[in-house]
Amino acid sequence: MSRPVSPYLAPGFYDEALAKGRHRDIVGGRWDETGRIQMRMLADMGVTPADRFLDIGAGSLRLGCRLVPWLERGNYWATDASRALMLRGYEAELDDKTRLDPARLIEDAAFAFPGVPADIDVALAFAVFTHLPLGALETALASVKRSFPRLRMFLFTVFIAPDDQAADSFRQKDGVVTHPDRTPFHFRQAQVEALSNGAGFDLQLLADRLPRGQVLFRAATVSA
Repeated sequence: MSRPVSPYLAPGFYDEALAKGRHRDIVGGRWDETGRIQMRMLADMGVTPADRFLDIGAGSLRLGCRLVPWLERGNYWATDASRALMLRGYEAELDDKTRLDPARLIEDAAFAFPGVPADIDVALAFAVFTHLPLGALETALASVKRSFPRLRMFLFTVFIAPDDQAADSFRQKDGVVTHPDRTPFHFRQAQVEALSNGAGFDLQLLADRLPRGQVLFRAATVSA
């Protein structure tokens, strides 16, 4: 039997992890450190409490438990391949549950964004495409552009490998070994730029400030 492209897609992965109480571990660990980095990153990017925000691949609300109280009420939406994982985060990690209607936690493994309103200002996919092949990024970019016409920016992280080393496994600055054909995946910068431009985004590579050597990109709608 072939191995799934991501461990998150393995049958029973979420059920087993949640049964063991591992809702924090399976989103990458470093819960407090990474949550603080994410919030600081969003502030640096000019995100404000008034922004309508979509957290793609929200997991167990590592970011959401911090972002929901900070945003104006009603401005947070989240998607993930497992709604059960998001609901576990909602129950275990969100202090004031009146700030978030759980109906806004939407299961979506295909980047189709069912039920998410069109008036999203900012979307984030943090450590999502590190576990998925390049085609998933292409799908997400096209769907984000099509689904959210007023979007100001789409922030996402990937692993990048130099062109002359991208065909093989590559050790990132933080020590993680990434691969072209299995998780954790790396891409070439030119591939990311081509897909973003093809979807109608201007792309900016931002300063490296993320755990495990991930690279942050900011995709903005191309000016008329």
